[in-house]
Amino acid sequence: MRHNTPKKTDTGRRSFLRNMGIFTAAGTLAACGAKTPTDGDNGDAKKGGMTMRVNPNSGDSVSLLGFGGMRFPTLGAANGTDNTTLDQEAVNQLIDHALEHGVNYFDTSPAYCKGQSEAALGTALSRHPRKSYFIATKLSNFDESTWPHDKSVGMFEASLRNLKTDYIDYLLLHGIGMGGMANFNGRYIDNGVLDFLKEKRADGTIRNLGFSYHGDIEVFDHLLAMMDKGEIHWDFAQIQMNYIDWQHAKEINQRNTDAEYLYGELHRRGIPAVVMEPLLGGRLASASQPITRKMKERRPDDSVASWAFRYAGTPEGILTVLSGMTCMEHLEDNLKTFSPLQPLDDDENAFLLRTAVEILENDTVPCTACKYCMPCPYGVDIPGVFAHYNRCIEEDNLPRDISDPQYAKARRAFLYGYDRSVPRLRQAARCIGCGACVSHCPQNITIPAWLGKINSYTEKLRSENID
Repeated sequence: MRHNTPKKTDTGRRSFLRNMGIFTAAGTLAACGAKTPTDGDNGDAKKGGMTMRVNPNSGDSVSLLGFGGMRFPTLGAANGTDNTTLDQEAVNQLIDHALEHGVNYFDTSPAYCKGQSEAALGTALSRHPRKSYFIATKLSNFDESTWPHDKSVGMFEASLRNLKTDYIDYLLLHGIGMGGMANFNGRYIDNGVLDFLKEKRADGTIRNLGFSYHGDIEVFDHLLAMMDKGEIHWDFAQIQMNYIDWQHAKEINQRNTDAEYLYGELHRRGIPAVVMEPLLGGRLASASQPITRKMKERRPDDSVASWAFRYAGTPEGILTVLSGMTCMEHLEDNLKTFSPLQPLDDDENAFLLRTAVEILENDTVPCTACKYCMPCPYGVDIPGVFAHYNRCIEEDNLPRDISDPQYAKARRAFLYGYDRSVPRLRQAARCIGCGACVSHCPQNITIPAWLGKINSYTEKLRSENID
C-alpha cells in the first residue's frame, strides 16, 4: 500500500518558524526481536519470523530490516573516552545476532565511521557463509580529487578488499543530487565511471546497481529519465523516507524533496526502494511527552521508534529499511518490530501524518547526526551540541520564561547536561563561523548560525545569577 495523502494543515507558528528557517523533531536511536528469515506471499513473513521482501530484479529475498553501518560502536563508547576507533568485538556481536535473527542486508560506505566502517563490516561478515548475507556499499567519490577514472575505480576496488569479497550485492552511486548536475557528471559521466560500473554489473562483480539521493531533484529526475530512455536500468534506489519527510521534507531542508514524490516515481517504474533515515537521524526514536502518550495509548508495548519503522516498512516496493544500530538494545527492539512487521492501518497512517505536523512546531535543529560535518577544524562537537539542545526541547526542559517556577531548575539541568555531554572545549562557543562544515551537510543546515544561536542562549543562562 502507499501512504495516504491527507490535506495539509498549517498554523501561524509553523509559518513563523518557516520564515525564520527553524524546524523539526525529536531525538535518540532505537528499535525491536526475531527468529529466522521466511518468505511468504508478497514477501510477508510467517508469524514470528523476519519479514522478507523480494527484489524483482534479482530475486533476492531481503530482510525488511537492514543493518546500517554509519554508526558502529566505538571503543570510546565502551570505556567512556573519546576514542573513535571502532569496537570490532562489539561489531561482531551485533552482526552475529542480526544474522541469527534473519537480517541479511548490510549497508556501508568508504565514508562511514571515519573510513573504518567497510573494514569492520567485512571482518564481521567474513566469518559467515558469503551466501548468507547481502553487502551494500557506495562509490563515495565526493571529493573532486577522486573524480579521475583511476581514482574512482581505485575506491571501488578498495571496497572489495575492505569487505573481504570479490563481488558487491548492492552498489550505490552515493548521494547523487549533492552539488547538482555538474557534480553528478563530474563524478560519474565525464570520467566514464558509470560505464565502468555497468561493465562490472555485466560481469557479476556488481549484482545490483543503484543510487542514493540527497539534494537537487533535477539529478534524481535525470537518472530516472535515463532509465525511461533505455540508457540504463536501475536495480534499486535509496531515499530518505519517514513520516515527516513524506510531505514536509522542504520544511526541514529547502534542498530536500518530499518522500511522497521520490517513492511515487520509483514505485511506478518498479524500482525497489531502500529507506534511509527512517528515524530522521534518531529524532523519531523519542518524542515529546504528549506525542509519546498518544502512541502508548494506541500500542502500549511498542517503542516510539517502532512507529517510524512501521511507517517506513509498510508501503509496497520498499525492499529494506536501514537502521544504524549501535548497541544490542537497538537491534533487539528493531527485530521485534520487523518479526514480523505489522503494517500500519489507515487510521495509524493518518495519526502519524498528523503527528508530523505537531513535531514540526518544535524549533529543533534538523540534524541527523550523520557526522559529515566532522571533524570541525576548531574542535566543535557539532552533532553533540545539537543533540543536547534538541533533547532539551523534545523533553520540554528548555528554560524559556524566567517567571516560571521551574526556570531555575531547568536552567541548572540544561547547563549541567551540556557540560556533561559536550566538553567545554568542544562546545558551540568554539565556533568561529568559518563555514567549513556547511557544504558537507546533507540536510543543508546553516550550522554556524545554529551554533551561534545555541551559544548565545547558553551564555545568557550562564550569566544569570538566580540560583
